[in-house]
Amino acid sequence: MTVSKKLLNWYAQHGRKNLPWQKNRTAYAVWVSEIMLQQTQVVTVIPYFEKFMLSFPDVLALANAHEDEVLHHWSGLGYYARARNLHRAAQQVRDEFNSVFPLNFDDVLALPGVGRSTAGAILAQAEGQRHAILDGNVKRVLARFHAVHGWTGQKKVQDQLWIFAESHTPKKQLADYTQAIMDLGATLCKRSKPDCEVCPLNKDCVALATEQVALLPTPKPKKTLPVKTVRMLLLRNDSQQILLEKRPPTGIWGGLWSLPEMPLTDKVTDWCSEHYRLEINASEELPVVRHTFSHFHLDITPCIAEVNNPEQSVMEAERRVWYKACQNNRSKHNSDQATSLSLGLAAPVSNLLNRIYEEKP
Repeated sequence: MTVSKKLLNWYAQHGRKNLPWQKNRTAYAVWVSEIMLQQTQVVTVIPYFEKFMLSFPDVLALANAHEDEVLHHWSGLGYYARARNLHRAAQQVRDEFNSVFPLNFDDVLALPGVGRSTAGAILAQAEGQRHAILDGNVKRVLARFHAVHGWTGQKKVQDQLWIFAESHTPKKQLADYTQAIMDLGATLCKRSKPDCEVCPLNKDCVALATEQVALLPTPKPKKTLPVKTVRMLLLRNDSQQILLEKRPPTGIWGGLWSLPEMPLTDKVTDWCSEHYRLEINASEELPVVRHTFSHFHLDITPCIAEVNNPEQSVMEAERRVWYKACQNNRSKHNSDQATSLSLGLAAPVSNLLNRIYEEKP
């Protein structure tokens, strides 16, 4: 029995068939789910996907939405470049394909944020087209099944895995097969403590036969992550609003709203006076919060500072706002600059704001 047949038989009995993007399996819905599922587990994605689809039910709604609204729906999901690319891609579909998601592989592959595996997964699941996929779960299954050594991020290893992926992809039941091999990696062929005894491929798995399951896939070479430090300012006016700044469109937390940042070596009162023309009445530093990115640790020193004269500060309407997460209407204080809009916030910033408002509503 072929690998695909074994997987399809297993999927018929044990596979996940009630995921929200399977209920109305359009190319748009599958695309959104596939982008969200990049480096994120299904259980985490489900509530984000459901809220996202309620607000942006089709390509046109997403394309016409403000970037802040899209990022707001992504807040807490991480890897925010995915959201920015999703938004850009929707605008590309609107402008180049009359708001109809393309069903040609090369057209899908050309969309921002879509790679070979994602394009294949979208078209296989939504349209039943025959395309192999090679996401993280599939890499793990194939690396063990064929005992492929070497970090899967290396091109020569990926090329080898793609050959195996293509060879096992059937000509029929593409949607089920694609979901089956992803499900196998997510539920049985897990990174740690895989359930090899009940795996439908266990009789032919080379790693299992040669006692190499724990060794494969070969881990990524470890590097010691550098540590960066920053002070984040929670500048609070007398209406209990916090000053937020919009970050540049690229880089860490690109396009999100965040807190003003300053070096730990500078004095808060002097820095605020120089950069914002703000007079600080009192300030208090909170315990350091560590946020870890894929390539460095960021140690954040939060500092609450009470502002005396926000009306005299230099404000850039497109880049800075006075914000209160719990407000329902625009504040009377500095109302042209205050906001109650839904903003995309990085998780550490959102956590700090929630903490402040819980302590002092």
